[in-house]
Amino acid sequence: MKDDPETDKAFGWVLEMYAYAVASALNGVRHTLRKDFMLQPPWDLEVGKKFIIHYTYGCDYSLKVEHSLAVCGELTYGKIGEWRFDKRSYLSGPPPRNFSLPPPGVPESVVRLVKMVNEATANIPGWDTVTSG
Repeated sequence: MKDDPETDKAFGWVLEMYAYAVASALNGVRHTLRKDFMLQPPWDLEVGKKFIIHYTYGCDYSLKVEHSLAVCGELTYGKIGEWRFDKRSYLSGPPPRNFSLPPPGVPESVVRLVKMVNEATANIPGWDTVTSG
């Protein structure tokens, strides 16, 4: 599918996921679907008892306070937010250690994702010297 320019253009960055689904179907691979298997921040808000976090989407939020409440963190999907956590910001190399946590009001799923990335990068020896490639 990647070798077909028309298909590659039509599917874009999700091409590999669709290719896996097509190849699985053509080869009789069966799957068990579980609604409790994974979550995708920022769309799934709570962590609950999910098994994995599928980090696909960028997490962009405003820092403005809404209605005199001390809550900010409005999702600004489709545009870069004042607070941002997006893997696409680090295409030329690994992300830094110790990201700032999201502002108040951001969903638990996003907070958990950032904390997990911070924990992982803090515990990977030589993280600061890792290069892309």
